[in-house]
Amino acid sequence: MKVLDVYNKYNIQITDGLDCHVWDKDGTRYLDLYGGHAVISAGHAHPRFVSAMSRQMSRLMFYSNAVENPLQKQYAQKLANSAKVYDYQLFMCNSGAEANENALKIAAMTTGRKKILALRSAFHGRTAAAVACTDNPRVQSSLSEHVEVDFVPINDDQALKTALETRQYAALIIEPIQGVGGLDACNTNFLNKASLLTKQHGTLFIADEIQSGAGRTGNYFAFQEADTCVPDLITMAKGIGNGFPVGAVLIKNDINVAKGMLGTTFGGNHLACAATTAVLDITDAEQLIDNSCEIEKQFRSFARELQLPTPKGRGAMLGLRFDFPVAELRKKLLMEHQIFTGAASDANVLRILPPLTLKKKHLEQFFSALEKEMKNELAYEKA
Repeated sequence: MKVLDVYNKYNIQITDGLDCHVWDKDGTRYLDLYGGHAVISAGHAHPRFVSAMSRQMSRLMFYSNAVENPLQKQYAQKLANSAKVYDYQLFMCNSGAEANENALKIAAMTTGRKKILALRSAFHGRTAAAVACTDNPRVQSSLSEHVEVDFVPINDDQALKTALETRQYAALIIEPIQGVGGLDACNTNFLNKASLLTKQHGTLFIADEIQSGAGRTGNYFAFQEADTCVPDLITMAKGIGNGFPVGAVLIKNDINVAKGMLGTTFGGNHLACAATTAVLDITDAEQLIDNSCEIEKQFRSFARELQLPTPKGRGAMLGLRFDFPVAELRKKLLMEHQIFTGAASDANVLRILPPLTLKKKHLEQFFSALEKEMKNELAYEKA
């Protein structure tokens, strides 16, 4: 039996990792500036993370949600304190797409409405409702046609207002910073307006923080940049588990979720709770949210020095938009400089989503390699 290829792959087999580096089967070391799609937040094989997971594995990896799991309550309390989101209920699941799927289901069942409002260039997952809200026909299927979704441009206050006044929506779902879309960020005014307008029109506001959460953007959640933005539902995944597959939905306390509406076999299992709690402990102890701000500051400084395009994004969710497709540049950074970077649906955007433990020396290495490749490109054009 062969394995289904779902991505175009580099012929590299990664076998080991430590902090911001990974190694292939031949022992070659690579600087990881992509973190496996923003998944690695606390660094590869962090000793505290490994210890917490090993300790829990030696006791109990899984048991049914039909019995009490105090580790879920422990994580919920730590998350509330670390992220400063107190007025929410926690539902744990297994992935970002599943988190969005459940959030959309809650919105529909709470409001009694069917239609969803989303943003252009959005990416919310590859399952039925989540992919319908993803503005990319290449990943949609006929199942998506059963979910009615309208799209408005990012940061277009008037288009958002008009849509909410014209139709009754169950939910507005927004990535505060669009990851796959190319790192366009919702400005604070747009986020505040979205929060206010949805409340006025009986629509639930879903903040998709699957890539931008877990401290990656200088706050625990990216929407917290906007002072009056209060989502009804917040979806989480990727960085909250540091490589262990886990997702979650935060649900405002005033939303009634009846028993039986949601359910999960593996969601919130004991090992998942050990992972998420350990990541929070590391994030707080090592001040990784502050470090994400420092990463952005240094990144922007290096970009200015080299007269590169103005960086997009915030914190450790950053990108550079060039006037040419970056596929070949990414390949050279990987094969010739041993640096992993990311792409976007915008072919001209080079993304970096590194572990939040990244240091200045790592950025120096990246920009040195980037400068060399840009000079090579210029020399080639002149020749």
